[in-house]
Amino acid sequence: MKTIIVSAVMLMGLGFVANAQEISKNAIGLRIGNNNGFGAELSYQKGLSNNNQLEADFGWRNNDDVSAFKLTGIYQWIWEIDNEFNWYAGAGVGLGSWNASTNSGSFVYVAGNVGIEYNFREVPLLISLDYRPEFGGNGYFDTNYGSDIALGIRYKF
Repeated sequence: MKTIIVSAVMLMGLGFVANAQEISKNAIGLRIGNNNGFGAELSYQKGLSNNNQLEADFGWRNNDDVSAFKLTGIYQWIWEIDNEFNWYAGAGVGLGSWNASTNSGSFVYVAGNVGIEYNFREVPLLISLDYRPEFGGNGYFDTNYGSDIALGIRYKF
């Protein structure tokens, strides 16, 4: 069902024409969601052109039961909806590792990303809401699939 929803959103987006909007050259902040148990992620975006950017997110978990990290890199295409309001879609890869008292391991995965963002002009702030499905092999959760909906708050510079 989630795949159908993501596909429908992406197909609807084909109706939008990519315009030259102004995206930030750099943005750093937090991507706040469940992140499959990793919680909030440190997030960095690097603008490559008026319509493309790279996003790197680093999530970690450290408590009595388990310590783990997860690093995701996604290439994103950006389309203008209205002035400062954009939507984006992307694809990327990630890797991670965990160490628990009973076992440990590492994993790799591929990730998709679709979301909307508001780029404030008066203050250096970017707010986004996105959906990220992740598909992995051995060691990537029990079902080899995870997804997350997250709120991003980033400082632009």
